[in-house]
Amino acid sequence: MLSLRRHSHALRWFAALLLTAESSVNAASSGAPTVFAPVPETLYAGAPFDLPRVTLPQIPARAVSIVDFGASGDGRTLNTDAFARAIDHLADQGDGRVVVPRGIWLTGPIVLRDRIELHTEAGAVVLFSPDRTLYPLVETNFEGGRSMRCQSPLSANGAQHIAITGAGVFDGSGQAWRPVKRAKLTEAQWRDLVASGGVLDDSGQIWWPSAGALAGARGDGRFRDGRPTREDFERIRDFLRPVMVSLRGCRQVLIDGPTFQNSPAWNLHPLLCEDVVIRHVTVLNPWYSQNGDGLDLDSCRNGVVYGCTFDVGDDAICLKSGKDAEGRARGRPTENFVIRDNVVYHGHGGFIVGSEMSGGVRNIFAADLTFIGTDVGIRFKSTRGRGGVVENIHIDGVNMLNIPTEPIHFNLFYSGSAPAEDDAATADPADYLSRFPAVSATTPSFRHITIRNVICRGAGTAMWIRGLPEMPVQDVRLENVRITATRGARLIDVAGIQFDRVQIEASEGPLLQLQNAQSFVARDTAIARTAGSSGPLDVRVAGPLTRDVDLRGMTSPAGPLEFLVTPTLPAGRVQLPTR
Repeated sequence: MLSLRRHSHALRWFAALLLTAESSVNAASSGAPTVFAPVPETLYAGAPFDLPRVTLPQIPARAVSIVDFGASGDGRTLNTDAFARAIDHLADQGDGRVVVPRGIWLTGPIVLRDRIELHTEAGAVVLFSPDRTLYPLVETNFEGGRSMRCQSPLSANGAQHIAITGAGVFDGSGQAWRPVKRAKLTEAQWRDLVASGGVLDDSGQIWWPSAGALAGARGDGRFRDGRPTREDFERIRDFLRPVMVSLRGCRQVLIDGPTFQNSPAWNLHPLLCEDVVIRHVTVLNPWYSQNGDGLDLDSCRNGVVYGCTFDVGDDAICLKSGKDAEGRARGRPTENFVIRDNVVYHGHGGFIVGSEMSGGVRNIFAADLTFIGTDVGIRFKSTRGRGGVVENIHIDGVNMLNIPTEPIHFNLFYSGSAPAEDDAATADPADYLSRFPAVSATTPSFRHITIRNVICRGAGTAMWIRGLPEMPVQDVRLENVRITATRGARLIDVAGIQFDRVQIEASEGPLLQLQNAQSFVARDTAIARTAGSSGPLDVRVAGPLTRDVDLRGMTSPAGPLEFLVTPTLPAGRVQLPTR
């Protein structure tokens, strides 16, 4: 081999190729399991309930390079077959690691199998082709229900012991799939986009990559006599954007290290998976990307998400469990997860539960999170018709900066119409409740939630918590929370809310508004105007369901608080500080 290196450049290249092949053969001869770094026990420290420890995948240490199967990292050669051959070869040999070296590896869909690790080395970019015809229609699940979508660029179905690791990048070519709203681009960007091809909707304000995608948005051809056919879906296939990484019904899943970016729809979507470890990954999408979620844990059980960074176009770290009747029939909550030491920049929410939560979400410990410029910080959302129970959520240690809306947000009228203010004009609780649906299996319930050790500097509204009149948000404890915002906090249709060492500073409007608040108590709570602003130090209490409100532990360092309690409330329902 040394003599070959003294000859021409071509011979030196050939020798290097032989050495690479030799090393691959030697690696492939090893069947010992790869030893992945263990999950630190310190991740579970501070959890108020017992959580099962996650099990990492067991994958043989044998390895092959995709180069051994004819792949080329020139960014032009389509390597779909090379990826498939490498995975199949390892599966036949007893499984192992597929190595993606430095280069730009253009490819169509990649499907993982049992005991396969897909490892991207530093400088490797797995570029999923923008050619939409490479992604056939498949039956899958999206936004909480069964659906027909284009095949995901990277997927596994029912696989066990799988891993996606390394320092490389997975790019989903989302620009070939996503619609774009004119209002989210500069004029120059909009002109360039329109000139690149695609079509505009009737308003001229939304760009679609193809006429088929626009037809799907309009609903054209989706159903024929109420029953969609394969032909119907094929006609609008460009509208049926896939999630970039779809893992369905998998066990012992590890995603460790890579960057995932530019997805057609959601980035990472584990569905019905168990023993999930997601760590040290970076997830990126343009801020304007439609449905550009970062991570959606959907009816998953037992896992950890830590050391990750998100900067995306929609929700960042989102917990789901199916939608409406289909989700309730599935009956699989997302449960037993630790979400810790993650950073979120742009996103519609930092830590989110819902809105598709019909199977329930429970036993979640989220800690040491940082949200910078995120639209909403901690976000819970649902609506009538979902059903499901969200409970035992413990959030401890969240730092937030420049949150445009609310650092803490509950909305059980997501995609629904909330009652108008004058709907609460009646003083009779029974008459008021008679206007709303009775509680049933379709009524969502959010309860037993603790949010503690929160700092937010700069927000639009300090807090927005809105339950349903027939099912208030229940048993939420806020402890050691300090928020500076433009507007104060507003709580509507809540029960069993506790403020313990809560500080709110706001420059506009009422500092705190309570409407239909039951069993609300404030302890060692201080509210005030922000420095340089002026206005009354006002707290407003209203609503026919309001009772057992204890405000005796609420003060202001700026002077006496002004309590405005609606005169229709019977005496004794609200306890105020003595002057």
